[in-house]
Amino acid sequence: MAKTIGSNLRANEQIRISPVRVINEANEQLGIMENYEALRMARELGLDLVEVQPNDRPPVCRIMDYGKFKYKQKKNVRKHHEQQLKEVRIRPKTDDHDRSIKINNAIKFLSKGDKVQFTMVFRGRERAHREIGFGIFNGIVSELGDLVKVERPPIMDGKNMVLIVSPNKAALDKHMKETGASIPSAAGPAANPAGPVVPRIAHAPTAPGTKTAPMPASREAVTASASQPPA
Repeated sequence: MAKTIGSNLRANEQIRISPVRVINEANEQLGIMENYEALRMARELGLDLVEVQPNDRPPVCRIMDYGKFKYKQKKNVRKHHEQQLKEVRIRPKTDDHDRSIKINNAIKFLSKGDKVQFTMVFRGRERAHREIGFGIFNGIVSELGDLVKVERPPIMDGKNMVLIVSPNKAALDKHMKETGASIPSAAGPAANPAGPVVPRIAHAPTAPGTKTAPMPASREAVTASASQPPA
């Protein structure tokens, strides 16, 4: 069975012990020889002599491209990513532009394999209008479409509302290949009319006898009302 080669190894003139057992890049045995002779062979091939099994006697050295080997080792370490839970905080009054920025940030986290927790922060009287939070989260889930899986539907967590989604890797990879983009954009349903229909998230049930406070008029509605001439 082949032994795993570490990345911090002695190479070339750092190898002091002689003789050494030498193998080439194809893992073929070249025999036991003095280390200066093995180093000369490596230099003639434009490669390095690397001590891969220092505890053996004689130690085993491989003729290889050590710089290329270390680069591959670092690349493999970067590929291993431990999934984390990233938080994106949002307010009921966040405008469409800022919300798009936050969704794009969430997609960046998802594309790296992380989960995302959307936290709706309510303040003061906003807590009486939780339906606004459900509506906003409905829109976010619709925009993300099949790029995500809803792991935890919107639910109140103390004074805040929380939505947790995880990446759908197959859909994210397919989207990147089709668009040629490194990070998919969250342009909303209008930019992807053929996107999948996402079931809407049900509002929290209202207890019998509980009165629901009227929703505050939106900024657009107030502006439009002010611009109308008096009857």
